[in-house]
Amino acid sequence: MPLKFGPLKDAVHLCIDMQRVFVEETRWHTPWAERVMPQVAALAERYPERNVFTRFVPLENAETAPGTWQRYYKAWPEMTLERIAPDMLDLATPLARFAPPGLVVDKRVLSPWFDGQLAPQLIGRGVRTLVVSGLETEVCVLAGVLGAIDHGFRVVIAMDAVCSSADETHDAMSRIYESRFGLQVEAADSPEIIDAWMED
Repeated sequence: MPLKFGPLKDAVHLCIDMQRVFVEETRWHTPWAERVMPQVAALAERYPERNVFTRFVPLENAETAPGTWQRYYKAWPEMTLERIAPDMLDLATPLARFAPPGLVVDKRVLSPWFDGQLAPQLIGRGVRTLVVSGLETEVCVLAGVLGAIDHGFRVVIAMDAVCSSADETHDAMSRIYESRFGLQVEAADSPEIIDAWMED
């Protein structure tokens, strides 16, 4: 089925936090990540130079965290930067070959838009559309999608290439993307997206 708003042009694949720390066996392990990895890799392979991979980089420790992030890192002390192995923050192994040429953007919070640098980079490259994959559907993916909407990007979520560690809220958020954001978000599976993605 064609995408609701037509073929994809001037598009970049925004892959959210598909890192070893979430894909492999850690306390932040997201079991579905391995299941969606083939679809994420297929999107990345479409135009390897048109990938932006975000990485969630924890803070040093709870004491250096602002506000409620202190509570968060006190709950996950072994996942702070002073304790986690640095290579666990790398992109998941199947995606590492795409960066370079793809861009890697580090973030210290849920949203990749928070520091104000990503949007100007994309707009400066003539990007108008974001194909979104990654994890988690109702946390960092949601933060990425809402920020993209605020910046006026066309947003296409690859529903077979996003995942969560909580099935119930993943399913609920999937319905919300399609119902409440229907004028600004298109939800489709990766084969439909790849078919609709034209060369610039």
